[in-house]
Amino acid sequence: MLNIIVFGAPGSGKGTQSTLIQEKYGLLHLSTGDLLRKEIALKTDLGRIADELISKGQLVPDDLMIDMIDKAIEEKTATDTYTGIILDGFPRTVAQAEALEEVFKKHNKNITVLLDLMVDEQELIDRLIKRGQTSGRSDDNLETIKKRLVVYHEKTKPVNDHYKKQNKHAVVNGSGDIDEIFERVCNVLESRV
Repeated sequence: MLNIIVFGAPGSGKGTQSTLIQEKYGLLHLSTGDLLRKEIALKTDLGRIADELISKGQLVPDDLMIDMIDKAIEEKTATDTYTGIILDGFPRTVAQAEALEEVFKKHNKNITVLLDLMVDEQELIDRLIKRGQTSGRSDDNLETIKKRLVVYHEKTKPVNDHYKKQNKHAVVNGSGDIDEIFERVCNVLESRV
């Protein structure tokens, strides 16, 4: 069973690489961003809270995120057969990482590896601005991007150390052509299987 966290700063290519990994390895792709956007579109209580926080560049509270992930794993694995799970955009704090491990234990799963996509900060900003122009995502504007990067460095980046201590952390150069990055990702995954 291959259970992967695709990790990195906003704009590092987590979603793109997760989709490619999903296609190649037949894994369940859980994108917290997609799950949150669905809740926002459905105008659920979680969606309203999330929308307000995300538009300010803030993180959704841990307990709400954990409940959403647990519910998604339960729903998806009950109806479909997967050889593992890809988490894209989660965990974002050490507390979330610890809570995630409890959810995985509940479902008889373990994290295999955290893939840390490393990209230069100016390239991240350029990618996000471009994405905002093409996708219309309200959180891809310069002011919010800068806030998101500050939050990433303060609260999210320490998750790396959590998985380094467990020998489950792998750095992947996230710059360059999508296919080149994916080849690097596959090399890491093949060494972990």
